[in-house]
Order: sequence, then C-alpha cells, then structure tokens
Amino acid sequence: MDPTFRGMTETCFHEMPDGRRIAYRLTLGEGPMMVFLPGYMSDMAGSKAAAVFDWAHRHGRACLLLDYSGCGESPGDFADGTLLRWKDEVVALIEALCPGRVVLIGSSMGGWLMLLVALALPEGRCAGLVGIAAAPDFTDWGKTDAEKARLAAGEVVLEDNPYGPEPTPTHPGFWENGQANLLLGHEIAIDAPVRLLQGQQDPDVPWETALKLAKALRSADVQVQLIKDGDHRLSRESDIALLLRTLDEIVSGAA
Repeated sequence: MDPTFRGMTETCFHEMPDGRRIAYRLTLGEGPMMVFLPGYMSDMAGSKAAAVFDWAHRHGRACLLLDYSGCGESPGDFADGTLLRWKDEVVALIEALCPGRVVLIGSSMGGWLMLLVALALPEGRCAGLVGIAAAPDFTDWGKTDAEKARLAAGEVVLEDNPYGPEPTPTHPGFWENGQANLLLGHEIAIDAPVRLLQGQQDPDVPWETALKLAKALRSADVQVQLIKDGDHRLSRESDIALLLRTLDEIVSGAA
C-alpha cells in the first residue's frame, strides 16, 4: 500500500449532540466531495466504499466514508437505527466536514438514504447522486403482508441472509420509520443529476425499481444503466469500473 495512503487506516469520530459517536474516514482533495452511504447492515469497509475511497485518494478527489450508529465502527445498538436517525447523522457529518457541494453515492438502502439526505440539504449543496441497486421504499415492496402485520405488532422479523451467517433482522422501529418516509408514490423534488446502476439479476431489488425511481425524480438529468447479468452487490471488477466511470462523469461535470 502507498505509505502516504492514510485515510482508510485512520478512523475518526464525529460526536452528535446526544453523544452518539459516528465513525468516518476522510480524504481531502478537489470537490465536490463524494459521500458514500452503505446499505442495510453494511459499513464503510465494504468493497465498493473502499474502491471509491481509493480512487478518490489516487485522483486527488475529496471523499467521505461513514458508518451509521450501531454499524461497523460506530458504537450503538443496531436495533435503534432508523432511516431518519441515520439521515440526521449523514447530514451532520456533511455540515461538519464538507464545506462545499457533495455527490451522494447510495448502495441499496443507502440509495434511499441519499434521497432523504439530498432533500434535507440546502438547495444547491447536492451536485449529483449515484445509486447502486438503490432500494427506496423497500419496507413496503420488500415485505409480505404477513411480515408487515408482525412488524406492526412490534415483532422483529428475521430473514435468511445470503451475505452472512446470521439472519437479517428488521426491527419494528426501522420498518415504521420507513413506512412514514416512502418516496416512490409522488414526485421527489431533487433537481441534481442522477445516475442509477441496477443489475437485472438482483434478487433483492427488482430492476423495475430503478425505472420507478427515475420517473419519480423531478430532475430532467436522470440516467438508468441496467446490467443484464448484474446481481445486487454489483461488486465485480467490471461493476466497480462502471461505478468509477460514472462517478468521474458526475464529479467532473460538477467541478
């Protein structure tokens, strides 16, 4: 590893007003700053986040990685996590660490969060969005009626996890908060350029979701790239290369 590459080995913490400590890694460079938002139960050590950070560092671009509270290196109980709680953490880090414009990159659930963050930021702060298998509203379309009934009754729903040994939990608080922040049923008032990368062999997010999101976004500059043999993770070498080319286009166009 390049001995000057310190960002990925040094974790810093931002303290929220209530004492929550949010882990992050930052590399400085030309803006706008790229902000990577991981998926559900994921963190900044994931392969896509690491690839984006490494690319940013090598090309003198600004980039911020972070772990939501209760995830990765951020202390806390994952069961307390909700979309709005994590959205507030992302906005707080952007306000503290990103003086200029930002490009939001959202993977899976992070794609829902990037929309909520973009809507929360002051007008003009968001220079672009890149969604990777973005999953807005998955608490609705991703749950059966029986699961919704159990969650509404206060039960934790456990599902098989193809990406790890432990089942994936959905906690009632997260589900309820998601249902209160659905986006696809109305216009999403975002005008920045948006790029959506979506695998058509994704078992978790139907590829049609990307088209629904593109239609709902108010921005006229929205492009959807379907990867016919792409899965949910989109972490193959070719997928990462596509992501980095897409980021280069968005960041260069906004500079």
